[in-house]
Amino acid sequence: MDWYSLSRALMFRLEGETSHELGLDMLGAAERVGLLKYMAPQVAGLPTTVAGIEFPNPVGLAAGLDKNGDYIDAFARLGFGFIEIGTVTPRPQPGNPKPRLFRLPERRAIINRMGFNNKGVDHLVERVKAARYDGVLGINIGKNFDTPVENATSDYLLCLDKVYEHATYVTVNISSPNTPGLRTLQFGDSLRELLDPIRERQLQLAETHGYKPVFVKIAPDMEEDEVALVAETLVNSGIDGVIATNTTLSREGVQGVRFGNEAGGLSGAPLEDLATETVSALVRALDGKLPVIGVGGILDGQGAAEKVRAGAQLVQVYSGFIYRGPALVGEAVDAIAALRSE
Repeated sequence: MDWYSLSRALMFRLEGETSHELGLDMLGAAERVGLLKYMAPQVAGLPTTVAGIEFPNPVGLAAGLDKNGDYIDAFARLGFGFIEIGTVTPRPQPGNPKPRLFRLPERRAIINRMGFNNKGVDHLVERVKAARYDGVLGINIGKNFDTPVENATSDYLLCLDKVYEHATYVTVNISSPNTPGLRTLQFGDSLRELLDPIRERQLQLAETHGYKPVFVKIAPDMEEDEVALVAETLVNSGIDGVIATNTTLSREGVQGVRFGNEAGGLSGAPLEDLATETVSALVRALDGKLPVIGVGGILDGQGAAEKVRAGAQLVQVYSGFIYRGPALVGEAVDAIAALRSE
């Protein structure tokens, strides 16, 4: 049993969020004392250029694991081609009441209703400035829970202003199921009215800090015609890429399992097929106009390759990393490399 499997076996005996925070603290401590570089597996290089950014390899850490940018250097040791931190909001907020994070190990799944708990954008920016990491860093931005949806644009613009110069790219999160009303921003006039000012501000900031791509993260719980409408709006708004997908409200695959009926977003293995189908639908609708980053249910190299086969140019992992640890990163890179060589 490797060090990660042993640690996971011990931490899975604890309550979900407690073990989550303890695991991050242990990872950070191992990095600070210089142990992590000896514990992390070597990951092969597989340079991939997307939206004008050269990624050392196409496997990234999805947003949500390091919400505040407190563990950037630790994750940088684990071979990721890129790291995405956040979701961050203008003001600190505690998130939803606990308990709000549930593991379903028999399904290799997680349900969370964290609610954008974070220390606020100013804290995150200070952590980014203090980090030694000089690789590809995405910063995922959102709105405060008590900001009315009709005023959401102001929250996104405030965060964009503060993070832009410190990010390699910025992700606009409009797809978390745990902030009331947020997903309504994915559709129709609401999406256009949000993205047009963001694009305008992006171009203004680029004059001073250089051009940084803006991606949008979408939900998996859409019909194909809805995906097509979202894709059309993203292209028309000048967005640089799409991350598909966030967690799902579906409970397919976890019925009858302990915690399977808890409210929140479901991630992990039960999300895999739905997320891949959304990637495929999005790629068809975009017809090469924008790159897609595939995320959702990747627990092994084959899962990463399936996202790429569906048309994703990059992939991200979250729940798979919780269950598999750093070994997943290299395995995913190797599988994508093998797919490219076919």
